Amino acid sequence: MEKRVYNFSPGPAVLPLPVLEEVQRDLLSLPGVGVSALEISHRCPWFDKVLEETEGNLRKLLGIGPNYRVLFLQGGSRLQFSMVPMNLLRGTGKGADYIVTGSWGQMAMTEAQREGKIRAAYNGKATNFDRLPTDKDLDLDPQAAYVHFTSNETIQGVQFAGEPATGNVPLVCDVSSDFLHRPLPIDRYGLIYACAQKNAGPAGVTVVVMSEDLLARSSDQLPTMLNYKLYADEKSLLNTPPVFAIYVVMLVTRWLLNDIGGLAKMHALNKQKAAMLYDVIDSSGGFYQGHAQPACRSLMNVTFRLRDAATEGAFVKQAEAKGLHYLKGHRSVGGIRASIYNAMPQEGVAALADFMRSFQKAH
Repeated sequence: MEKRVYNFSPGPAVLPLPVLEEVQRDLLSLPGVGVSALEISHRCPWFDKVLEETEGNLRKLLGIGPNYRVLFLQGGSRLQFSMVPMNLLRGTGKGADYIVTGSWGQMAMTEAQREGKIRAAYNGKATNFDRLPTDKDLDLDPQAAYVHFTSNETIQGVQFAGEPATGNVPLVCDVSSDFLHRPLPIDRYGLIYACAQKNAGPAGVTVVVMSEDLLARSSDQLPTMLNYKLYADEKSLLNTPPVFAIYVVMLVTRWLLNDIGGLAKMHALNKQKAAMLYDVIDSSGGFYQGHAQPACRSLMNVTFRLRDAATEGAFVKQAEAKGLHYLKGHRSVGGIRASIYNAMPQEGVAALADFMRSFQKAH
């Protein structure tokens, strides 16, 4: 078997090794079933149990109460950029506020503007999204239908450590790139959504958790496949769901519960991993220069440039020769981006930190 490298890709991203091993072991024939998870019907008892366990695991991990629904959709976060305003804005006679702290938040707001009155309660574009607002920086409408924010921006590497204060206005969050990385006070949110391929599974499934109150806003006039309420009524089986992707999310949530011990322990591990890289950046004397302001740094996506930009290509090439792959930063920020999601082992982060120190010494 080909030796595995350390995969620092921002997504589709690294998955837990025990999950991959279980998928590999049972891929041809699921125990007691006799067929593969790639070919099994979504109407069979096996998949009924997969849906039930996956939802149950998510409820345990996030403390989701009975007044919230858990949906498994398709289309990624990009489709949610449209579904959120279509379901939550139409018919309210209100507008919505967007807290824009990076490229994904900007795209979410642009899509929402097709549906109604959308305003930026904050926009960090002027500083190339290198920081986050305080609650005092937010210009919020107390009558808004909802407030939307992106908890972690993968491109710029900024991340909210907590929730912005929105009063009685429902809080909606794109948690795609830090889903399940820490405990969430789910009752602070009206709706969260996450495409799985960053931190929870493979591409193909999007998890939506929403309150019953917001679910009631979905209009019967919406197209069938864009209506949250219809998905809830059909228990996510409105059409053929991404069976294999949901199956892997089930295995990832098992890993978080049984191998890691829950989200509080996962959060502690994530902070330790991120500190390894930020310590190298901060002690480099300016050789490495972080993009995000220190108080706003992401635990998931560590973004930085080299003082001599001409050496960045060599950095990426030499890192790859060491088995450290997919470190090139996004073109809008440049430099380097190390995505260290839940499943990135500490050994991989330590190997990157060691390489960073040796590269600085050589240059």
